[in-house]
Amino acid sequence: MQHEPHTRRAGFVWRRVQILKFENLKQASNERGNCGMNKLTLVVASAAFCLAQGAIAAPADQLARAGFAVDMAAPNANPAPLAIIVDEGFDDITTLPGAGWTLQNNSTTVGSTTWFQGNDAVFPAFDGATTAYIGANFNSTTGASIISTWLVSPPINFGNGAAVSFYTRTVTGSIFPDRLQVRLCTAMPCASFGAAGEGIGDFATLLTDINAGEASGGYPEDWTQFTVTNAEGLPTSGTGRVAFRYYVHDAGPSGNNSNYIGIDRVNIEEGTGGTPFVAPTALPSIGTSAMIGLGALLALFGFAGLRRRRLN
Repeated sequence: MQHEPHTRRAGFVWRRVQILKFENLKQASNERGNCGMNKLTLVVASAAFCLAQGAIAAPADQLARAGFAVDMAAPNANPAPLAIIVDEGFDDITTLPGAGWTLQNNSTTVGSTTWFQGNDAVFPAFDGATTAYIGANFNSTTGASIISTWLVSPPINFGNGAAVSFYTRTVTGSIFPDRLQVRLCTAMPCASFGAAGEGIGDFATLLTDINAGEASGGYPEDWTQFTVTNAEGLPTSGTGRVAFRYYVHDAGPSGNNSNYIGIDRVNIEEGTGGTPFVAPTALPSIGTSAMIGLGALLALFGFAGLRRRRLN
């Protein structure tokens, strides 16, 4: 009985030391973690703010050709969500591959650009943020050659009433003709674009051809909506993909044709009987898995410490 107070005191001191160590560790961790998080949050927020304000300029090769007239008109507000399987406003084109889209430059010679985020120094988007559209330009190829740059939709389960609509335009007062085709593939997985330049691969069906004659002034200089339906060749059954092909001859920095185009607000309706395409769910990254494991380990140690405290 004489040693009991000493034993309890020793246990109390041991537990107090462990609690102080834990509190010090937690405080240090919080200080380091909060500092890092605040810096990261500040960097991300600053970049987002600059992008929203147009303070981060687009690369020099994503402009129109010399002499274009800058269009500073404000974009429309984003529309209300529609009952369609694709409603793409191109707010951030880096998310397109994860949503099932394919971007491919299949020009005769590949230039310094492919599809890129819209450049509001040339003209603003149809709706949303000023850069919320997808663009392509004469730098898709080199010299004077053939541009064939593809933007391909996710898989579509076609039905009666299927429709594809989109807005497109070129720069105001352009003297370098542009052209855009909309093509269809029903031979899944629709991954072939054929030979560079003229090849069409799996996309044998032409749905529409904007400025097919590549005439000066033949491409709309204001945002203009185009729509293709079953009547224009969309199937009433089966699965396939729709492609937007920036396709110009005698194109490039030294060519007589090709300048700069934008595409915005692509809506795709499958029609009766269609089933929405669901992009594959990404597995957790190694970093995420490690954090989950660390959290579980800390929780386990915390539970064990609580039991020991109660036993003591």
